Amino acid sequence: MTTPRLRASCRSLARPLTAFALAASALTGCIPNPEPITAGPVLRPVPRPQGANPLAEARLYVDPVGPARSQVDAWKASRPADAAAIERIASQSHADWIGEWSSPPAATVDQRVSHIADADAVPVLVVYNIPLRDCGQYSAGGAHDPTAYRLWIREVARGIKNRKVVVILEPDALPLMTKCLSPADQQGRMDLIADAVRVLAANAGTKVYLDAGHAKWIPAPEMATRLKAAGIEGADGFALNVSNYMGTPESVAYGKELSAQLGGKHFVIDTSRNGNGATPDAQWCNPDGRALGHVPTVQTGEPLVDAFLWIKPPGESDGTCNGGPRAGEWWPDYALGLAKRAAP
Repeated sequence: MTTPRLRASCRSLARPLTAFALAASALTGCIPNPEPITAGPVLRPVPRPQGANPLAEARLYVDPVGPARSQVDAWKASRPADAAAIERIASQSHADWIGEWSSPPAATVDQRVSHIADADAVPVLVVYNIPLRDCGQYSAGGAHDPTAYRLWIREVARGIKNRKVVVILEPDALPLMTKCLSPADQQGRMDLIADAVRVLAANAGTKVYLDAGHAKWIPAPEMATRLKAAGIEGADGFALNVSNYMGTPESVAYGKELSAQLGGKHFVIDTSRNGNGATPDAQWCNPDGRALGHVPTVQTGEPLVDAFLWIKPPGESDGTCNGGPRAGEWWPDYALGLAKRAAP
């Protein structure tokens, strides 16, 4: 549900897996002569204690640059009221999405994490590169095959190093999997996500939240089964409402139901665009009449809710629907509508 950036074309590379070829393949998602990953120690996730909010002391980062800030600057003189409305977006924290466009992955992640850490804040990264991502819809793309994905995840972890980072892992991957994957590929996807949890959670500073869709999508018992198969035990919790519009109260209620089936796992909620809740028919692609939701915070007033986050940056399009540009592109008119409808 973010930008389906241009993917490098995959060509048949009939040559040995040299270090150069392996590095190149990890960047492009194309694996020459795929073979099992065996190098290095088996990574084990750090035990994740339940009870306390692992984000309680986190300072969320507000980016001083970006589309929203540029829009404020562009409208300040000619459209001051609209600029003031967009300031509601520009002045808040939002997540950074990492996918096949983040090339080279280790260096890209390292640079972003370093920049935010230097500001004494904690990065929120959305890891979004699962093969057959978004079932070929507006945000289609992802790694070329499972081996490419495993290599790519290890590059992301190498970029994070041992620093404090919040990771939202693979939005929609578990909720969507029965829509377009065979039973064998569904199991393969859960295996890939479980592997990603092990790799990312091997660093005690990385707080991992698996995406669990939203309150009106998959019934809690079924989603709990999927999360367990995808390694939720080794993660810090799960994420709800990513890139969606479900209201916070119903998201909290669904999260509590899901948590009860997962041994008390905590969760985070995307409140970037849920100020007016969902449309009656639960449209998800640039629906009209939506508003900014609760501002990002780690002080939620809910013991199981570790944070309200703006995971989907408000103002980014969901895709070429309802007059929108490509998924992930900045859409000033939609951003303005979200901001003007937001509660003071």
